[in-house]
Amino acid sequence: MAQTGIAKHTDTSQARTAQVMQAGLAALLGLALFIGVALSHPAAVHNAAHDSRHGIAVPCH
Repeated sequence: MAQTGIAKHTDTSQARTAQVMQAGLAALLGLALFIGVALSHPAAVHNAAHDSRHGIAVPCH
């Protein structure tokens, strides 16, 4: 009986670790995309991200 409890705890821990890693990687990807747009120079991309940039206080002028 104790072994099933350990196995369940290990499975739960691994699932939680996987969820945290996925969320962290998604956040990093989103942040990288946002920063890439926020710091880009082409006018079309600059204009598309202009309001978002000001919303998080990133200077662009």
